[in-house]
Amino acid sequence: MLNFEQLQAGYILHTRPYRDTSLLIDAFTALQGRINLIAKAARGMRNKKSRFKGSLQAFVPLLLSWRGKTDLMNLLNAEPNPILVPHLTGKRLVCGLYLNELLIRLLYRYDPYPQLFQAYQTALCNLSDNPAVALRVFEKKLLAELGYALNLDKESLTHQEILPHQSYQFIPSQGLVICLNKSTSKQFTFSGASLLAIHHESWDTSAHLLDAKRLFRLALNYLLEGKMIRSRELIVLSR
Repeated sequence: MLNFEQLQAGYILHTRPYRDTSLLIDAFTALQGRINLIAKAARGMRNKKSRFKGSLQAFVPLLLSWRGKTDLMNLLNAEPNPILVPHLTGKRLVCGLYLNELLIRLLYRYDPYPQLFQAYQTALCNLSDNPAVALRVFEKKLLAELGYALNLDKESLTHQEILPHQSYQFIPSQGLVICLNKSTSKQFTFSGASLLAIHHESWDTSAHLLDAKRLFRLALNYLLEGKMIRSRELIVLSR
């Protein structure tokens, strides 16, 4: 593993206690991607204060540095990154947990995703304005960064342009194809008009947003290969 003793931008995705005073950390960094760290003396003990003074919180912009030669490296520093990200509460907090869980489940460790890092930071900022739009834009970018970009303006088999009045079926292993079977489950079918709206990220109607949610969930479930995203249930409960 590479040392990175110079500070770089990062976010805490998840923490869990380790031994008496340490934390195991799943972090997402600008240059190294998703990494695993151990923060020694991060929780304090009795009258001793935490070494990191409670800075290791999710959704807080940080500047991180670490050292090590194994998959689990030692966190050296965690300093505030002077980037304005709104404080998340309620439903928006649950949406943030959903973003973090997607990254943990789908990203390989130590693969850099600089554009996805920026998209994640943008999503955190936009959750305060319109959570549904922020999630859909991030999901679309995540799929593209994982090499599974959905072709939303051309049919997968014939490469003909998507027509607004035509219905299309989503097949995870193929993409979007013309739906000729009227008995196909509505769960997998989409109007051409809706697909074009999603392609252009035109969220003028709630129907387009709902179709985008349904489409991206089908695609993400295919990549997750049965892994559960538990925060989805919390999003439903927080409505």
